Amino acid sequence: MSNVIVIGSQWGDEGKGKIVDWLSFNADAVVRFQGGHNAGHTLVVDGEVYKLSLLPSGVIRGKKSFIGNGVVLDLQALMKEIKILEKKKIKIDENILGISQSAPLIMSYHQELDKARESKINGIKIGTTGRGIGPAYEDHVGRRALRVCDLLNKDKLKDKIDSALSHHNPIRKGLGITELKTEFIFNEIESYSDFIKPFIKNVWKELLELQNENKNILFEGAQGTLLDIDHGTYPFVTSSNTISAQASIGTGVGLIKNCFNLGITKSYLTRVGEGPFPTEQSNEIGEKLGLLGKEFGTVTGRKRRCGWLDLVLLRQSVNISGLNGLALTKLDVLDSFEKIKVCTSYTYKNKLYDYLPLGIDNSDSIKTNYVELDGWNEKTMGVKDKSNLPTNAIKYISFIEEFIGIPVTMLSTSPEREDTILFQNPFKTN
Repeated sequence: MSNVIVIGSQWGDEGKGKIVDWLSFNADAVVRFQGGHNAGHTLVVDGEVYKLSLLPSGVIRGKKSFIGNGVVLDLQALMKEIKILEKKKIKIDENILGISQSAPLIMSYHQELDKARESKINGIKIGTTGRGIGPAYEDHVGRRALRVCDLLNKDKLKDKIDSALSHHNPIRKGLGITELKTEFIFNEIESYSDFIKPFIKNVWKELLELQNENKNILFEGAQGTLLDIDHGTYPFVTSSNTISAQASIGTGVGLIKNCFNLGITKSYLTRVGEGPFPTEQSNEIGEKLGLLGKEFGTVTGRKRRCGWLDLVLLRQSVNISGLNGLALTKLDVLDSFEKIKVCTSYTYKNKLYDYLPLGIDNSDSIKTNYVELDGWNEKTMGVKDKSNLPTNAIKYISFIEEFIGIPVTMLSTSPEREDTILFQNPFKTN
C-alpha cells in the first residue's frame, strides 16, 4: 500500500488536474478533501479537454472516486458536471462516485451573500469567485449548515432550513436582499435530491476499508498552499485549509500511512484575484508569460497575474505542508526567455527575510531579491526524457531543488498526459 497527497504549492492553477490524472493510473481510488466548485482542474486526454470543478480527476479514468467531508458541495453544480461528462461518454454511477454524508451544502443564499459582500463599496475586495464557498464554510463552523445526510431525512429537513434562514434572513434584510421562505429552499433541494441520493456514502469508512486492503489512495487538493485560510496570504485566501494535513481531516481517514506529499508548482508564478504578489511582472514579461501560458482561470475565465518564480514562497509551502517532492509544470513557457529570474529573498523595512512577513496586503512595500539564470532558447514542449532537455533547463531545475531542499520528481512538458518526465514515482517511494 502507498498513498499520495497532491496539493498546489502556489496560489492554485498549478496544473494539478493533469498530474492527478497521470498518477491515477497507479491509484485504486481518488478523493477530494477540501474546497468547492471554486476550484478548476483541466485535463487533456487523447486530445479531449475536460474541465472539472467538483469531481475528483480520477473519474475520467474510471477510478473509484470520492468527495470528502471537507468539501463544501453545490449539488446543482455537481449534477451539471456529471451530466456534461456523460455526454462525453464518461460513465459516472454509484460504483464510481461516493459523496460524504457529512459534506456541507452550498445553497443559493450562500452565493447571493458572497456576491453581495464582494460588491460592497467599502468592504475588502478579496477576489472571490462568488460561488458561496466562504458563507458555506461559515455556516458549517456555526453549526447551522445543511449537509448531504439531510437529504436522507426529509422529516427534519424543513426544521433545519428554518434554523439556517433564521440566521440568513436578517443579514439579507440588512443588505437589501429579499428574505427567503423555507418552502423555497426545500423545493430547491428537492430539484436535485433524487439524482444525488445514490452517490451518498460513508466515505471515511470506505476509505479505511481500502487502506486495510492495501489499496493505493490518491488525495486530491484544490487551490494552493498560499491560499490556505491559516497559512496563506490572509485575508486574500480561500475559506478552507489547503495544506496536506487537511487530507486527513477532510476525509476522516485519520493519520494517513505510507504517504508521499507531492506539491505542484509552475515554472513561474501566477495569481487570480487580489492580494500580495512580490514577483508580479506588470510589464512585457508578465504579458509574455500570460500569453504563452494561456493564463486564464478555469472556473472564472479571469486573466491571471503573472511573475517570476518565487522560491521564498515555494520553500515556505514545502515546509508548511511537509512536501516530499515537487511536480514542475509549464517549463515550456520559459523556452524563449534569454534570461530567467527567480526570487531568493525579500527586503522589508530594511530587514532581509527568507519568508513572507505577515500583514503585507500588497507588494508595494517589499523588495524582491533575484538571482538571474541563463535561458535555454530550445523547445522543451513534448520532451519525454530528461536526457533530451536543454542543459540550462536542467540547471534551472537543479537550482530550484537545491534552494527548496526537495527533489523535482515529475516534470510536465505540455498539457497532454503523455508529455510527462518521471524522475521518481510517488506511489513507489514508501
